[in-house]
Amino acid sequence: MSTAANKASPDKKTAAGKPGAEPGLKAVKPPAAANPAVKPPLKPQAKPSPKPVPKPVAKPPPPPLVIEVPPMANPTRLRRRHWGIAASFLVLVVLPALLVGYYLFAIAADQYESRVGFAVRAEESQSALDVLGGLTGMSSASSSDTDILYEYIQSQEMVERMDAQLDLRTMFARPKDDPVFALADQVSIEQLMAYWPRMLKVYYDGGSGLIEVRAFAFTAPEAQQLSAAVYAEASRKINALSAIARADATRYATEERDLAISRLITARQALTAFRIETQIVDPSADIAGQMGLLNSLQARLAEALIEQDVLLDSSRADDPRLQQVVLRIQVIEARIAAERQKLGVGNGDGQHSYAQVVGEFEELQVDLQFAETAYLTSLGAYDAALSEAQRTSRYLTTYVRPTRAESATAPNRGLLTFLVTAFLMVIWFILLLIYYSLRDRR
Repeated sequence: MSTAANKASPDKKTAAGKPGAEPGLKAVKPPAAANPAVKPPLKPQAKPSPKPVPKPVAKPPPPPLVIEVPPMANPTRLRRRHWGIAASFLVLVVLPALLVGYYLFAIAADQYESRVGFAVRAEESQSALDVLGGLTGMSSASSSDTDILYEYIQSQEMVERMDAQLDLRTMFARPKDDPVFALADQVSIEQLMAYWPRMLKVYYDGGSGLIEVRAFAFTAPEAQQLSAAVYAEASRKINALSAIARADATRYATEERDLAISRLITARQALTAFRIETQIVDPSADIAGQMGLLNSLQARLAEALIEQDVLLDSSRADDPRLQQVVLRIQVIEARIAAERQKLGVGNGDGQHSYAQVVGEFEELQVDLQFAETAYLTSLGAYDAALSEAQRTSRYLTTYVRPTRAESATAPNRGLLTFLVTAFLMVIWFILLLIYYSLRDRR
């Protein structure tokens, strides 16, 4: 539009006939002067026409959006890597799954299952005189008997006892054509321990305290025999734990009772030795007799002295009766002196005085009384502890007797085949992803 406006304006001098002139317009040439010396008359100058106002220029439209379209893909065709992936699937998944299925369904030996369920019961009956029964009943052991029994069934001691009773090595190695599920010949106790959880599964419910044992064997009678032997051994273990608990409860009382018995025996032996040495059964009674004799002598001495005084007042000095009375007084005084010497300082033949004898006897008597009192007290404590221990009893009770299978339940061939196939497919898929990730990095 700007080009057309320029052509239309009169100010633009465009030669007629020149290329680019608009058609229909003729170029006018000025007349040539006849006489170049004569100047043509001046014409009045025309007023210049006003310049036209240019129209606003429109913006050019935006260029069209160009979308590059890739060329169409070539038809898919099988390449060498595709054949390799298919071959790897056959080798890593299909062929092993077929081999596992063939072994499980054609070669693996049947296994029979026997179940037994039991629980540990502990009954505690409190006496009416047990004031602290409510407080002692709130105490609990750090580990229950059921937890101990659960661990014991899976321990090496249980395996050794079952092997000694049932010959587990021969029982589990019977199918010779099944090297996967059967036990090898001539195995050690460690290998037997590793094989034990495969043939004996223990399930324990901590909330209810129930234990279920599932025993497997290659014949139904052997499976039932194994479960019954496990139950018998578990019962023996619980009885042993109960005996240990009873012994612990009465151990202190038993020790005190034995010590009291020893003290009582020692005290009685010392008293017997004292009686043999002194030839006195009861010094108190002997002293009472001696004191009675002294009192009697003292009374006779008093009578003799009175009689002597009477004779002195009523007779002559040479009276024979007076001499007899004097002699009697001398004899009585000598006897009294002898008896007092016997009671006081001894008679020189190695015997102790009565004071020492009585002192030793009373000391031995006190020891004997203390020993008897301690013995009675310890005996009462022992009887109370034994009664308390007997009121607390633990025993094993069964809620499922050892069962006998009629058909094989293991191995679970369908489930094992499915799990092996799924596991192989997962491995194959992971390897395939690794291959494509390495291929895309190139």
